[in-house]
Amino acid sequence: MPQLRLALNQIDSTVGDLAGNADAVVRWTRHSAEQGAHLVAFPEMMLTGYPVEDLALRPSFVQASRSALTALAARLADEGLGGLPVVVGYLDRAEEAQPRYGQPAGAPRNAAAVLHEGEVVLTYAKHHLPNYGVFDEFRYFVPGETLPVIRVHGIDVALAICEDLWQDGGRVPAARAAGAGLLLSVNASPYERDKDDTRLDLVRRRAREAGCTTAYLAMVGAQDDLVFDGDSIVVSADGEVVARAPQFEEGCVVLDLDLPAAAPEPPSGNVSDGLRIDHRTLSASPLPPYEPQVTGAEAPRMDDDEEIYTALVTGLRAYVLKNGFRSVLIGLSGGIDSALTAAIACDAIGPENVYGVSMPSRYSSEHSKEDAAELARRTGLNFRTVPIVPMFDAYMESLHLTGLAEENLQARLRGTLLMGLSNQEGHIVLAPGNKSELAVGYSTLYGDSVGAYGPIKDVYKTTVFRLARWRNKAAAERGETPPIPENSISKPPSAELRPDQVDTDSLPDYDVLDRILELYVDLDRGREEIIAEGFDKETVTRVLRMTDTAEYKRRQYPPGTKISAKGFGKDRRLPITNHWRETG
Repeated sequence: MPQLRLALNQIDSTVGDLAGNADAVVRWTRHSAEQGAHLVAFPEMMLTGYPVEDLALRPSFVQASRSALTALAARLADEGLGGLPVVVGYLDRAEEAQPRYGQPAGAPRNAAAVLHEGEVVLTYAKHHLPNYGVFDEFRYFVPGETLPVIRVHGIDVALAICEDLWQDGGRVPAARAAGAGLLLSVNASPYERDKDDTRLDLVRRRAREAGCTTAYLAMVGAQDDLVFDGDSIVVSADGEVVARAPQFEEGCVVLDLDLPAAAPEPPSGNVSDGLRIDHRTLSASPLPPYEPQVTGAEAPRMDDDEEIYTALVTGLRAYVLKNGFRSVLIGLSGGIDSALTAAIACDAIGPENVYGVSMPSRYSSEHSKEDAAELARRTGLNFRTVPIVPMFDAYMESLHLTGLAEENLQARLRGTLLMGLSNQEGHIVLAPGNKSELAVGYSTLYGDSVGAYGPIKDVYKTTVFRLARWRNKAAAERGETPPIPENSISKPPSAELRPDQVDTDSLPDYDVLDRILELYVDLDRGREEIIAEGFDKETVTRVLRMTDTAEYKRRQYPPGTKISAKGFGKDRRLPITNHWRETG
């Protein structure tokens, strides 16, 4: 059988940085060439970054992407890499009107291209466009209607983009009909917890359907609230894993494959879903037989807690570095949320770039103040204490507040203090709120919700505790000091805004609360369905009412790393003004 050395470059890109992304393509193509690769691939929309959102609607940006692609092809040839076929994602436009989709000529396309010998020899657009969760691709793009196939060293390689594998039909059965020896899909598939197993099952199934070896190349890194976890996979025609890349790591997977020879006559005509075969022959003859160097390896898998924690670190690091920030500022209460947020920040950008502030009030316990200081000692982050008592007293002299208004004033003074330090010293503030609190509105607008980014925004409170224990355990196993004080994990959670306050004064036990929220928020179950799961009727009614009435708060919360199938924001879009209630 003919042989092919495939190089899958599982790397990061930055939205809008066309020059920087092109540099990365050249750098990693050179690395692939040094490994003796015969075909090189890069992720979906590599040249523009992903997702580009409404940038896709700017003709100037689309044209810049097209120009960058042409320049990249020429540059690869100029640097002695032109003979190596390179598959790379970019933003394109449709040359003809698309009346079926109500789009004129020039409509944007999520596309990829094959670069060879200094030319763009083949372009194609994603056929299946996702329009669920965080995806709005029907808002931006028109679909491709071809099955692109390139012949490389006597092997026909069918090409696809991300959702082309996730949906039935289209390019997967078309690859079988065209007799392809390899199906190569380039992807920018966002991370979700437990998605790695779903992804593996998908690729195995599609390989069997396509009847050929299938390579699934994934992006790594992060963009705003989305994280990309890599985990590129190559699966044989019978569904066996040939190679699997590490999670959350940039790198190049090089793999020697024995693949079926292409038919003497190139495939042509229309195949499944009416796709028209668009075939290019780059090199017709098979390579002389050679001794394979890399026949496949499967990187170790992370356990669930390590995977989630690594996603949170990746998301925060990308947000800070890609936006040109240098340091972060966190209000340290001594509680579990700010402690976990601080640990994530230290792992993401280094403790020397993390600044913590303890802001005790008259209600702050001694152990909370000590826990904040102990966290700073354990992690090595920069730490100071600024009591809010004088500020609070000054406000109260001018405006007598009681009850909840008095409690919220303390939170807002802390928020003002943090933003003042942010303006003065140039740090960005991290909001430490978790998904449980955001769901039920257990946070203070312009108080603990201030900040530029919320690292644990999509993490339920029970998972916050679990991740803190995992991080400490991982440190102990490496012979390091566990970053989070045990007392921050073991003590009852409290906002400490009034004497002897604990969270369960206002909320159900977090184990119960989170299980109800997972059903209501993540799975869209109704009140009666949740009660039928065995939960107390009054508790369910109360939780749903709090969740429904807190939408206006969630809209004003900063972005944060998405780890679930339905995070607050693009995943879950409910009107603020809304008189429909599950509670009647």
